Amino acid sequence: MAMEVHRNGSFSTTSLQGFVLLGFRGGKETQTLLFAVFLVLYMVAVLGNLTMIVVITLDARLHSPMYFFLKNLSFVDLCLSTVIVPNALANIFSSKTISFAGCATQFFFFSVLATTEALLLAVMAYDRFMAICSPLRYPVTMCPMTCVRLVLGTFCGGCLNSIVQTSLTFQLPFCSSNSIDYFFCDMRPLLQLACASTALNELVMFGICGFIVVCAVFVVIISYVYITVTILRMRSGSGRHKLFSTCGSHMTAVSLFYGTGFAVYGQPGGVASMEQGKVVSIIYTLIIPMLNPLIYSLRNKDVKDALRRLGQRHSLVKESG
Repeated sequence: MAMEVHRNGSFSTTSLQGFVLLGFRGGKETQTLLFAVFLVLYMVAVLGNLTMIVVITLDARLHSPMYFFLKNLSFVDLCLSTVIVPNALANIFSSKTISFAGCATQFFFFSVLATTEALLLAVMAYDRFMAICSPLRYPVTMCPMTCVRLVLGTFCGGCLNSIVQTSLTFQLPFCSSNSIDYFFCDMRPLLQLACASTALNELVMFGICGFIVVCAVFVVIISYVYITVTILRMRSGSGRHKLFSTCGSHMTAVSLFYGTGFAVYGQPGGVASMEQGKVVSIIYTLIIPMLNPLIYSLRNKDVKDALRRLGQRHSLVKESG
C-alpha cells in the first residue's frame, strides 16, 4: 500500500502496484559497461560455484564435513547472486520496474541467503576448530547427521530473520514515490520511502544483524585462536603450511563477507551514502560469490587434485566414446 498526501495535509491509501529500481547513474555507455561487467562476473560466479558443487559431489575423497559445508556455501553463493544479478541486468536496458510482490520476494530470499551465509561461515570455522584441535573426537562430533543439522540450522536462522525483516518492512505504508535508489530491493532504500516511523525497523535490523555478526565473529575468533595455537605447536612444517593455507582461505572469505555486511547493516546509519551502499552491495552480492570458489580451489590442493581427476575421467569417457 502507498500513502498519498492531499493539499489539506490528510493521507489517503492507494494501491501500490510496484517499484522502480533506479540502479546506477550514468549514460548509455556507462550502462553498457556495467551490463558487461555484471554479466561477466555473474557468469564466473555461476561457473565457479557449480563446478565446486559438482566436484565435491562426484569425488568420494571430498566427502568430508569440511567439503560438505563448502558445497553448501557454494550453493548459497550461487542462489544469492542469482536472486539479485539477473534482475539487475534486465533492468539496465528495460523499464526498471519490479512488482510489489516481486520486490518482497527478492527481499525475502536475499535476507534468507545472506543470513544463512553469515551463519554457515561460523559453522565452517567451528568445523576447522574440531578437526585441528580435537582430531580424535572429530569423526564422532562432526558425524554426517550433525553436519546436516548444522546446515539446516543456518537455513532456519536465515528464514527466521528474513520473515521478521520482510514482515516489518512490507507492512509499512510507502509514500507516493515508488522509486528505489538501488539496484535491488534492500531494506535501507525501502525504508526511505516509508511514510510512517521506521525506528522499530531500524532497531530490529541493527539488533538482529548486529547480534548475528557479533555471535558469528565471536565463534570465528575463538575457533581460530585455538587453531593458531594448535598449529604453532606442530613440529611438521609442511603440516603447518597446509593447515594455514586451508584456514587462510576461510578467513579471507569471512573477512570479506562480514566486513561488507557489517558496513551496511550492522551499524546505526549504515554507509555514508546510497551510492557507497550500492558499491558495497556489489561486493557481497556478486564479487564474494565469484571469489569464494576461486579462493577455496586455488588455495586447496585437494580441490585442485579433484578437478584434475574429474578432467581426466571426462577425457577417458570422450576417448572411449
